[in-house]
Amino acid sequence: MTDKTQGAVRVRFAPSPTGYLHVGGARTALFNWLFARCQHGTMILRIEDTDAERNKPELVTGILDGLKWLGVEWDEGPFYQSQRTELYREAASKLLANGSAFLCYCPAEKYAGGDHAEPGQDEEPKGGGARRVTRCSCRDGKPSTPGVKPAVRFKVPLGGATKFTDVVFGETGFANDEIEDFVLLRSGKGDEEFGQSMYQLGVVVDDIDMRITHVIRGADHLSNTPKQVLLYRALGAEPPLFAHVPLILGADKKRLSKRHGATDVNMYRAEGYLPEAFRNFLVLLGWSPGNDDQYLRTSELIERFSLEGVSRTNGVFDQDKLAWFNTQYLQKLPIEELLPEVEAVLKRANLWREEWAAGAAPGPDGRDHAWFSRTVDLLRPRVRLLPDFATWSRAFFSDDFPIEQAARDKFWKDPKVPELLARQADALAALPEWNHDACDHASRAVAEAAGVKAGLLINACRVAIVGQAVAPPLFDTMVALGQERVVTRLRKTLRVN
Repeated sequence: MTDKTQGAVRVRFAPSPTGYLHVGGARTALFNWLFARCQHGTMILRIEDTDAERNKPELVTGILDGLKWLGVEWDEGPFYQSQRTELYREAASKLLANGSAFLCYCPAEKYAGGDHAEPGQDEEPKGGGARRVTRCSCRDGKPSTPGVKPAVRFKVPLGGATKFTDVVFGETGFANDEIEDFVLLRSGKGDEEFGQSMYQLGVVVDDIDMRITHVIRGADHLSNTPKQVLLYRALGAEPPLFAHVPLILGADKKRLSKRHGATDVNMYRAEGYLPEAFRNFLVLLGWSPGNDDQYLRTSELIERFSLEGVSRTNGVFDQDKLAWFNTQYLQKLPIEELLPEVEAVLKRANLWREEWAAGAAPGPDGRDHAWFSRTVDLLRPRVRLLPDFATWSRAFFSDDFPIEQAARDKFWKDPKVPELLARQADALAALPEWNHDACDHASRAVAEAAGVKAGLLINACRVAIVGQAVAPPLFDTMVALGQERVVTRLRKTLRVN
């Protein structure tokens, strides 16, 4: 374990409500949460909403909902930077007083990272190479400009380098001559002397105030870190340990974006992925348990997670791999853990019956929680996404289901089918016991007596009782549906056709 202090581990996830909770942000939140849980520490949720022009309050709800679905539970917060403005202004005043910052009266567009720069953004030279930095002339005490409200800039030391240790990337340094005198507070508007805090100041002041010991975030923030290290030191605080995790790329090895498909975590929720399967998949995009293990329950992830296991290599988001994880969890989860997810799906589709709940009395047809459990267990080997329980499996939970035209055309085209289904309905109705073997023997006896292959009857019967060509084994399906329902559906088919 990499530790920083003798005290407890404190980490934070700090999304900005200028967009949805994307896959990369969700992975960062997950890494923070796993590390906090593994080290018996604290995770803080902080909403970095100082960019009033771009913030959308409704996106905060989406971020919170996405984290809750993912199972990332924070211990403190959410805190909102928009409510902490005075704290940032106090810090800026301290920096002005100790000579680490200065008042700048220059036009905002004159310098990289200017007064109107987007929080957290750096201007990089086109074509690579060292960044060109023009030092602000105000840093040496330029007189104030009448009628112009100043911004507050940090006075970056001349010469030398700012170094820090990153848990993932090791010893890292940036030449100070490549770091601009970055803005801490924007110039004020109206009656205010100063405006909003910029990203660099807000994040450092919050991390100090919240006693953050480890900053775990995406590698795209690596270039922000020297500015923040300078700020920590100027404010008399020891920087936390940094761990910059690799980016997530699409299959084309370019940074994951909308062109690669769904990147909003809530879209995967809507599509019907299990949250634990998504967690398992996501954590392996940039972290390794140290061996080839892939199917890792969350309790095991918490036990085994370490920052030393984080890779420097970017992860690749593979949709097929995610689908594989989901089917693994659908098939392997203890059935009682899967049932609440299926119940929620059926409720949304208006297919749920309260008699299927645990502890409820059986319904008029004898179905109860035990039946619900057995039926879900029968269906799950063929289910790929949770909504399949309400669509592909609809006939198990409702008598109102469609019959696929393709299945009808393929398996009911033989002129013998109506007579075969009529005889099968009579044979099944006469059974004194309803079980797999009894249904099997009765059906095969009907086929044998009619001089046809059993497959002809079996396929036609499957279409009649569940409406499609693909389903669990027929006689297991019959047992799940029950004698009265199977016979009724066979006879209804005859009336319709």
